[in-house]
Parts: sequence; structure tokens; C-alpha cells
Amino acid sequence: MNTPHVVADIMTREVAVLHEEDNLEHVLQRMDGLHVKHVPVVDGARLVGLITHQDMMRLTVSELLLDIPVPSTREQYLEELEENTFVARVMTRDPITVTPQTSIAEAAAMLSQAKVGCLPVVENDALVGIVTETDLLGVLLQLLKAEREVDAARN
Repeated sequence: MNTPHVVADIMTREVAVLHEEDNLEHVLQRMDGLHVKHVPVVDGARLVGLITHQDMMRLTVSELLLDIPVPSTREQYLEELEENTFVARVMTRDPITVTPQTSIAEAAAMLSQAKVGCLPVVENDALVGIVTETDLLGVLLQLLKAEREVDAARN
């Protein structure tokens, strides 16, 4: 078994991205369609922010109420909200990042300390991947399985 040691060994390299000018309707379609909870926001290849499912859940109608006129129905209101609220307004700017050579242990510690679900992977100011808590759980499961096999072989 080849034990992963650095983020490059486990990160997702083909990352779905968003742009600051994308609206929430696009964000929701993208996240739902790709079944992802974290999407980096880029300007060209440069990481400028991160939007997460948690960010979307945190939004409240009261926070955004002042930006758009209130249509007559709830459905119209939500549609207007999604069309007229943009990523730049709700994304986390300057998210915590790692490089491909960051150790997996260090990345796990960063996720745990910051209480975040992902770390964008950046190299030479360009987004090159993303590592999530699910990726790190996969490493943990792999290590536990290997440990069980070693224990079984000893007995």
C-alpha cells in the first residue's frame, strides 16, 4: 500500500470554480449538479475566495432584503434574490490555503483548528486543487484498514 503523505497525493485536481460575478442561482445549480459543498472563486487562475454550502445556508432573507424590491409572492422573491445576489457578496475572501507539498497531517490540523470543510490548494498564486475533510477521512480509513491487516497477520 502506498501511504499518502502530502496534499498532492489526495487532492482533487479538476476543481469546479465560480467567479465573483456569478449569481446565487448559478451557484446553487453548480453545487447541486456537481454534488459539492465547497467551490473556489477565481479570477483567471488566481484564487480570490471560497463559497460553501454553509455560506449559502447562512444567508438570510433579512440580510439581503434591502437589495431588491420585494415581489408579491415568496417564490418571486426567492427567484429575484438568487438572480440579483452575486458571489462577491457572500463568498469568504482570502480562505485558508495549502500547497501541494503541505503534509496531510498539517492539512488535517488546519481543517480541525479552523473548523472548515476544505482547503484550496494553491501553487504560484494559482488554484491547482482542493482537499476536503472527505479526502482526509479517506486517508484515515486507508490507514486503519492497513493497521487491521497488520494486526491480523500478527495473530
